[in-house]
Amino acid sequence: MIDLHTHSARSDGTDAPAELIAQAAEAGLSTIALTDHDTTVGWAEAAAAAQRHGITLVRGAELSTRHNRRSVHLLAYLFDPDEAELAEEMRRTREDRVPRLQRIVEHMAADGFPVTWEDVLAQVPEGPVSLGRPHLADALVAKGLAHDRSEVFARWLHNGSAFYEPHYATATADAVRLVRAAGGVPVLAHPFAVRRQRAVDGDDVAMLAEAGLVGIEADHRDLDDAGRTLARDLAADLDLVVTGSSDFHGDGKTNRLGENTTSPESLARIEAIASGATPLLR
Repeated sequence: MIDLHTHSARSDGTDAPAELIAQAAEAGLSTIALTDHDTTVGWAEAAAAAQRHGITLVRGAELSTRHNRRSVHLLAYLFDPDEAELAEEMRRTREDRVPRLQRIVEHMAADGFPVTWEDVLAQVPEGPVSLGRPHLADALVAKGLAHDRSEVFARWLHNGSAFYEPHYATATADAVRLVRAAGGVPVLAHPFAVRRQRAVDGDDVAMLAEAGLVGIEADHRDLDDAGRTLARDLAADLDLVVTGSSDFHGDGKTNRLGENTTSPESLARIEAIASGATPLLR
């Protein structure tokens, strides 16, 4: 089984990279991609754990991008993390997450929520972490204001919320080009999701394919049958690689490892295109 979209505690997952790999092996996965938000800091720990457990690691990241003023997530696989332009864009995005999150906390506190920046930091594990709204959600759960992250996002932290604040994000087409220039493989994450604001349509996907988009994530729990069919139809029309994955976040979401998977043929196409890095243990 091949799962190409997971998160560790280096961004908004709840498990350390090594723990994530151990769980993947226990779940029967043969291959896992670590795709933390806008960071590669978990790669080394995940690689060492993958060697111990004898499974293949696809090194990647989930990039925060923006198209037509809407948030679009782009999975990037097997890119060179030292390529200067892409690394700089990831740094800018990652660092701008901090003042963005502080603004949200200030706004919520002004509206009477009993939450402080210190409460948020108390939910962040030690070591480098790409901060995000899930850490604020954890703080609100710890305060007893909600049962879990999903409830917090549904009530207060979704993109249409009065508390929403944008952060720096690369234009999606530019991010596609940067990933390709870094030898990586860009794949559009959970397009046409029904549980979040739809950010792209078929014409947008065609435009991104012209910019160098390689694949589209068609099998994801946030896509309904119509969304999965549309993704597959676009993949056929535009010669895109079809992927599927769990978008696992540990205890941060109900998603389970391997609940959606990618075919060996699709992974082989991704590997054939990549030149920035190779899967470990393959």
